Amino acid sequence: MPVASTPSVDTNQWVEQVRAGDVRAISRAMTEIENRTGDADNLIRQLFPHTGNSYCIGITGAPGTGKSTLVDRMAAFYRAQKQTVGVIAVDPSSPFTGGAILGDRIRMQGHASDSGVFIRSMATRGSLGGLSQATSDAALLLDAAGKQYVLVETVGVGQGEVEIARLADCTLVVLVPGMGDDVQNLKAGLMEIADIFVLNKADRDGVDRFEQQLRAILQLVPERNGWKPPIVLTVATENQGIEELSRQIERFRDHFRGKNERRAKEIALWRERLLNLLRERLVRRVVDNLANDGTLESLAAEVAERKRDPYSAVNEMLKRAGLSASK
Repeated sequence: MPVASTPSVDTNQWVEQVRAGDVRAISRAMTEIENRTGDADNLIRQLFPHTGNSYCIGITGAPGTGKSTLVDRMAAFYRAQKQTVGVIAVDPSSPFTGGAILGDRIRMQGHASDSGVFIRSMATRGSLGGLSQATSDAALLLDAAGKQYVLVETVGVGQGEVEIARLADCTLVVLVPGMGDDVQNLKAGLMEIADIFVLNKADRDGVDRFEQQLRAILQLVPERNGWKPPIVLTVATENQGIEELSRQIERFRDHFRGKNERRAKEIALWRERLLNLLRERLVRRVVDNLANDGTLESLAAEVAERKRDPYSAVNEMLKRAGLSASK
């Protein structure tokens, strides 16, 4: 539930600081976004007209595939090309604080003194797809702050992790050989969202066999507007394959430049986000209305005792909130 907040600074000044790339201003804005405060809402409203310029790359895959090292090397590559980079590392949530268990202070330390790179760890906050609502706002923030590339590394929770495909302009699915039954690791969801497959830790035994299996499976995957996902072999720890990966990302970007693919994707993204915001606001309105008089606890007790069914209980809550109950 969003936290009440009283604006403590001039939002106009804050917006200008963020747009100028001020690290402290961006960091504070990230914190407000994670805490879902009123300051964050006001800030995003004013920054939103200045978004739409960055290129968002999603990096997903199972835990242990080396995603963090890969992101670190990608950031270094883009910085060497004089490009500014924002990194959002989505980590598991602490069951006690709700914050990210892994912190940005213990990853990617080589960029700590580089003002052209902004790195932030964010918690999933219980999002089953590995992304929280705050992650999308954080990407908008980095976009408005002038980051040319925004890299979003997901938590790697498995097959259900497909939300990144809605947010990212290009989605990398990272795989490694030798993790059990390789073919079984290639579930339908990951196959469908991958724009590029990254076969990391390619110095391991069995990489040739795995690559052959993957190429055989890709023959069954239909092309999307003439694009067939390529396979890029990398050894991120040795900085191998990063230049080729960047080349394939630019190929993908160029392939869909001028097509309606990105616009259609953005429309689908914003349709989903608008619905999520609507759900959030409606739930907040109902819960705030019921918070003080014990109605929610009373209704829950009645349902638990089978004195009332759950549907009529929800209708009662809607009625008390001044909303029309469903028939």
